[in-house]
Amino acid sequence: MATFLYKLGRLAFRRRHFVALIWVALLTLAGVGAASAPPAGTTSFSIPGTEAQKAFDLLEERFPGTSADGATARVVFKAPSGETMTDAGNKATVEKTVSDLADGSEVASVADPYTGNAVSKDGTIAYASVKYDVSGMELEDSTKDALEDAAQQARDAGLTVEVGGDALQAVPHTGATEIIGIAVAAVVLVITFGSLVAAGLPLLTALIGVGIGVSSITALASALELGSTTSILAMMIGLAVGIDYALFIVSRYRAELAEGREREEAAGRAVGTAGSAVVFAGLTVVIALVGLAVVNIPMLTKMGIAAAGTVAIAVLIALTMVPALLGYAGRRVKPTGAKSRLLGGAGKKNDAEADGKPAKANLGTRWASFVVRRPLAVLLLGVIGLGAAAIPAASLELGLPDDGSQPTSTTQRRAYDLLSEGFGPGFNGPLMVVVDAKGSDAPKQVFTDVSNEIKGLDDVVAVTPPAPNKGGDTATITVIPDSKPSSVQTEDLVHAIRDAGADIKADTGAETLVTGSTAMNIDVSQKLNDALVPYLVLVVGLAFLLLIVVFRSILVPLKAALGFLLSVMAALGAVVAVFQWGWLSGLMGVEETGPVMSMMPIFMVGVVFGLAMDYEVFLVTRMREAYVHGEKPGQAVVTGFRHGARVVTAAAVIMMAVFAGFIGSSESMVKMIGFGLAIAVFFDAFVVRMAIVPAVLALLGKKAWWLPKWLDRALPNVDVEGEGLRTAEERGSGPDEDRELART
Repeated sequence: MATFLYKLGRLAFRRRHFVALIWVALLTLAGVGAASAPPAGTTSFSIPGTEAQKAFDLLEERFPGTSADGATARVVFKAPSGETMTDAGNKATVEKTVSDLADGSEVASVADPYTGNAVSKDGTIAYASVKYDVSGMELEDSTKDALEDAAQQARDAGLTVEVGGDALQAVPHTGATEIIGIAVAAVVLVITFGSLVAAGLPLLTALIGVGIGVSSITALASALELGSTTSILAMMIGLAVGIDYALFIVSRYRAELAEGREREEAAGRAVGTAGSAVVFAGLTVVIALVGLAVVNIPMLTKMGIAAAGTVAIAVLIALTMVPALLGYAGRRVKPTGAKSRLLGGAGKKNDAEADGKPAKANLGTRWASFVVRRPLAVLLLGVIGLGAAAIPAASLELGLPDDGSQPTSTTQRRAYDLLSEGFGPGFNGPLMVVVDAKGSDAPKQVFTDVSNEIKGLDDVVAVTPPAPNKGGDTATITVIPDSKPSSVQTEDLVHAIRDAGADIKADTGAETLVTGSTAMNIDVSQKLNDALVPYLVLVVGLAFLLLIVVFRSILVPLKAALGFLLSVMAALGAVVAVFQWGWLSGLMGVEETGPVMSMMPIFMVGVVFGLAMDYEVFLVTRMREAYVHGEKPGQAVVTGFRHGARVVTAAAVIMMAVFAGFIGSSESMVKMIGFGLAIAVFFDAFVVRMAIVPAVLALLGKKAWWLPKWLDRALPNVDVEGEGLRTAEERGSGPDEDRELART
């Protein structure tokens, strides 16, 4: 592989005009496609194989024309202090609002509070339910404006009015912190390279790659039903890996220049060596993201595949466009150790080297030497520290965000709070029970029996009378729990209704199903929990095999996988502490604590595993490269850190800055993912890869690179270290001796 990539790097350097033209053309094509594509329509959230989804599909079949997936709105009214909603003036205002809302072209129905028993017992709060023919993302702006205008007119009449539901659903935005993240990345690159030109290359190529990826997602959003979160996730991961991959290529290029090679040769060798690490690191990320398909949640699968496509683009750009731009930069990109005018130099090497004295050991060398001398102490300190950070993960509670997790500044959240105040906390998460009595001889009696059975269960506040369809064989029953939607009590109630339904089915043949957003959330959490172990086995197993090929070792990939588990558990602990317990919630902009998003554990496992393997590949390949070239195991660890620690540190800081930039998002899901990934990168890069990995390698010695001879012969030789690029003079030995050394 190294030889092929070496040739590719040299070709891109020589034919830089052609390479640049291709990527600019692809960016233009994707941009035109995004600009001309129809706006994204509804994003279907289906969960195949769950009871909630089965009930939803049954509703579509037995209650045609009811727009089961249409947007909803709850216009909540509260009377001024000392008044009630049944006072003549307040009642007239509400009835006028209902009449105005019913005139909308996309409105399917509006329920009057006074005829639908939607006034609180104390008479101070009432609500009108609005049902639309289309989903919230498909509603026209005029319809949303009419809803807001009607609410404002009622406010002007003296009532407190808030609007809940998904009718006013807005496209999430990331805020200014995303730009700050990119700015931090730029500063780190300038400090790392000491040159604006060298620092600008990774940023430019990453932005081009993300532009192509996100524009392609936007162009396909309508056809593939991709949600707005999909492009945000692709941007988040694409920016981070795009900058990092280009950073490693440019850093290796400068190191090759420092060894006296011509620029084209240096570009070829940089792509042949660091580029090999980029390919395998990118493959681990792609495997982890595409592997999300095993969960069988279409939305999660699409998010994973879209982000994986952006990562693949980042890899291709690093292998082709980076060497092409290095050709354009010419002498403005200086060898490692040469100071640029930006830092007060004139392109010469540091003073120690200029005087013929040995260069001072850098921080990475000094740290690695310390770890090699004290490996057990460093290992124990790292493991205990991550273990302590992981303790909050034992209290992990999962759920999906609803209006109750919105900021208190939003009308949706204030409507949620008003409904809880007037009708109880469970009113915001009603359960819909669907009774399929098609095979029963007495459907009406079955409906009544189910209703009576549910009334006798704990945590039930109200049960509406059965509402049969036109055929009389299916009915819906709405159940109002006594607890809030995300509570354990509500989850227990869902399971209790399903257990009661199983007994009724045994007696009558009628099937009882529970659906609604609350039941759907419960089913999603369960499905994700059930898929976590198979997903771990698939992703970690495939990446383990890949790393065996890369490192030609059993223990190094095993250590990499165990270190990843430590970092991801510590990161989950931090997420629980902030978003569930409320630690530092003000600093993170978390206005409401609650359960951690159901998708967070499995999503973090996938993404963090891929990113963790990035640093493992980049750092440890340098160590193996030194080892197969004759250095002792301990010295190889130090050499790997001397060449790679500064660059890996810069890459980790950049990735943390990019992810942290998304903490400013208005979408709680994006905010949580941004924080989780940023803290996970911190734990993995600075604790696992910078401390635990060298400590373990120092303790293992030569055993770290052990591989059974039969397996060594069976595995393909991908030559990540670039051994095939070394000349006989550079090897200093014959081919036979060198080949034996590489197998030692």
